[in-house]
Amino acid sequence: MGGKIEIRELKNHLKRKLGKFKRFKLKNWMLFVLLILLLFIDTTLLRVNHIRMTELRDAVLTADENNDDAAIAENLVSLKEFVFSNTVINIVEENGGQVVSFGTGPFYLEHQYLRAAQVALEKAEAEMSSDANPNGNIYGLAGDTCKALALQNGWTWDNVNFINCMVTEINKYPAASEIQDTIIAALPSTELYRHNYASPVWAPSFLGWMMVLTLIVAVVIFIKILIWIVLRLSLLFI
Repeated sequence: MGGKIEIRELKNHLKRKLGKFKRFKLKNWMLFVLLILLLFIDTTLLRVNHIRMTELRDAVLTADENNDDAAIAENLVSLKEFVFSNTVINIVEENGGQVVSFGTGPFYLEHQYLRAAQVALEKAEAEMSSDANPNGNIYGLAGDTCKALALQNGWTWDNVNFINCMVTEINKYPAASEIQDTIIAALPSTELYRHNYASPVWAPSFLGWMMVLTLIVAVVIFIKILIWIVLRLSLLFI
């Protein structure tokens, strides 16, 4: 008899706990609404960060197209500072597919590279050109052919087509291997003109603290649901 009374009292106690839990000031629907609102704010701020990163990256590429090395350096600093201090989500191409990445994704300063490559070609020409070569001035002969093509096609001297033409023409001569090795050694590495700035997954910014608040609300919802399930199961098995 005493055992039944204790069980009944335990059930009543659990019911009271469940009732108090249900009367908790922050209702579940309120928390769900708050969570949805926070998720909307988070995604909006992530979108704003992505747009800002794209603007800064485009400024770098525009300066590259304008052959403005000073503007390139200045815009790269602004881009780097922004990406390193904010969470930036980006979609990038990787192995033929699209993946989510934190940061700018890889981008290339093609025009700056071509200018550097042209300087390297001119330096190699000055070092390797020699009228004593049995084939004559190989560099000069290649230059005559490629400059004519450049004028015909509207190429500038730092155009990739002109550089490729020079290399192709030089390779036609028997004594070209030494010059080719010199050219390859003189050309700058493309990696020097490839940039890819990674952003932190979390940064102490307004977006970062909103993400923390979103996580806290999600955890509270999970704990409330877990407690409710445990109380309901307790009533079923007692």
